[in-house]
Amino acid sequence: MKIGELAKRAGFSAHTLRYYERIGLLPYADRDQSGQRDYDASILSWVEFLGRLKATGMPIREMLAYAVLRERGAATEPERRELLEQHRERVRSKLAELTDCLLVLDTKIAGYAGTTMRMKEYDAELPERRQKPAPARRAVARWG
Repeated sequence: MKIGELAKRAGFSAHTLRYYERIGLLPYADRDQSGQRDYDASILSWVEFLGRLKATGMPIREMLAYAVLRERGAATEPERRELLEQHRERVRSKLAELTDCLLVLDTKIAGYAGTTMRMKEYDAELPERRQKPAPARRAVARWG
């Protein structure tokens, strides 16, 4: 498949895929007679996996480390697992942080949604609450 089709199917730009190829995240693609990249369909699952890693915030240097281990074969599975487990913990931590932020936003939004009701309650009680403000006190200089 051509780079445009791969980009469309994987959700990346062709520019990003070329960059990934240049830095070693993607294997070099075969070229057709006109010199255009011609990817094998099997590359799609790898590119989609890279998309997941990117979406979860894995730095490119770690993606590269994973890709190097992957290229070295099945003997590196324990190392790849460890790398993914460490990343999973960072993702879980970020998810918990975002969940806390979402709760604050939901609470604030609910507060705004209740503003009309709170104002009606406040207006109903206003005559009872009205008091004249206390007079301002003069500052007295102290000489000691």
